[in-house]
Amino acid sequence: MLCLTYLDSVMFFNPVRLLLFVGWFYCCTGCVKYVEFSRAIPDELRLFAKIFTLFFGPLVVFSVRVIEFFKKCVEGKSSYYNFFNEIFGGFFKVEMPTGIQSSKEKIALFDSSGKTLDEIYSSSKKEKSSKGIIEITERIIADAIEKRASDILIDPRTESSYLIRIRVDGLLRDYEQFDTKTASAIVNSIKAISRMDIAERRRPQDGSFCAQVSRGSISLRVASAGVLNGEKLSIRVLNQFEGLIGLKDIGMSQEQYRKVDQVINQPSGMVLVCGPTGSGKTTTLYSLLQAIDTSSRNVISVEDPIEYTIGNVSQIEVNTKADITFAKALGSVLRQDPDVICIGEIRDQETAGIAVQAAQTGHLVIATIHSNSNVSALVRLLDLGVKPLLLSSAISLIVSQRLVRNLCPYCKSMETLSQDQIQKLGTRGVNYKNIYRASGCMSCDNTGYKGRKGVFDVMAIDDRIRKDILDGNLSAQTAKAYEERDGKSNMQKEAMKKVLTGVTTWQEVKRVVSTI
Repeated sequence: MLCLTYLDSVMFFNPVRLLLFVGWFYCCTGCVKYVEFSRAIPDELRLFAKIFTLFFGPLVVFSVRVIEFFKKCVEGKSSYYNFFNEIFGGFFKVEMPTGIQSSKEKIALFDSSGKTLDEIYSSSKKEKSSKGIIEITERIIADAIEKRASDILIDPRTESSYLIRIRVDGLLRDYEQFDTKTASAIVNSIKAISRMDIAERRRPQDGSFCAQVSRGSISLRVASAGVLNGEKLSIRVLNQFEGLIGLKDIGMSQEQYRKVDQVINQPSGMVLVCGPTGSGKTTTLYSLLQAIDTSSRNVISVEDPIEYTIGNVSQIEVNTKADITFAKALGSVLRQDPDVICIGEIRDQETAGIAVQAAQTGHLVIATIHSNSNVSALVRLLDLGVKPLLLSSAISLIVSQRLVRNLCPYCKSMETLSQDQIQKLGTRGVNYKNIYRASGCMSCDNTGYKGRKGVFDVMAIDDRIRKDILDGNLSAQTAKAYEERDGKSNMQKEAMKKVLTGVTTWQEVKRVVSTI
């Protein structure tokens, strides 16, 4: 009897069983991270789900993936062909055969008068041959919308081929390559629905059309230009379904938010949002407008184009063909008793002059301007002919910004640091366990990143800066004095905070803000 008990205890501590137990434990702890970020689990049940996952990890993850898949199918965001990619996306990918549409999102394209592509081509003798082109065009637009693309570029590469690329989270990706004949037909179909002249291939043209998907209507702006080997087409996707972001959620620190909130609640002054193209200035502009009490203040905006509609805000769209420019629209706005004036972009001397004068006559002016930093925004306004005395008394706050990509919550993993790096971070009191690296899965298209967050440098205009404006002392040296502390700019410091809190990576920060 004693011998049997001894044998049972030996079998219980069998090395194979022990390894299986340890492997199962680590697998379950890895699954907890996935469950923590899953949108299929209600917040009130998340803690219970995480505890349950510690014991039955892979089974829970499989169930959650199935729920997420069918939820997407109900919402019209996923195809049944992608079943295995949706369920097992983090582990392996089933490639879709060529020629099969990658998006089953139902889509219809309309021009400004409400006609569809089918109706535009219905009078053509080549209606049958154009049907395939219409399907390809609709597939390209649908895929771009589903992948959250902000731009679609159709470029001639050689005399015999075109390349279509989409911009997702600020970076271009190759989408598909077509022969010149097919690509030219696609370009013509987009130009036709955008009400552009198909016969004109050298002169630059602008147009627009709408895409109707299951979630609603999306506006698209089109620009064409004649280039070497053919005609280039650029399509800007104005996706209103991404939703407006509140001022607290765009990525500002508590101190930065406090400064901005204090200024936008003042009755007059000027707030400038600056940064290069594609840095999220318009999103910040809309966030500022949302933070204003529109029920008690008359808010009027002049934009080009209107990307989002905001309640209780009178929005005017610039139309150069109808002779509605920023300057002319602002002249009209000042006669409509505004409390807050929003300017989509300060581009010329006349617009800059009106904006500064409005800020001095009891209006709060919020505007964007293309510049790389806070001080260069001041220099730009001076170059546009604004007098130093007027500028120093009108300007209240400048917000400079960039966008960094967020790590994908489903596949991010701990960064492997050297002992030297760990020691340096330890001496500075930094918790290196919150530093992650990008891995890549189906959820983020194997990029390791999903979505973007703003990095800001907020500069309140004090008496010292006003004196430098008046004295004409704005230079590269004063810019460094304003923006640098301990050898790094404020924006670089804010970006590093996002690395140390697991929002983004070293590599992404280096790519975006290393030159500032």
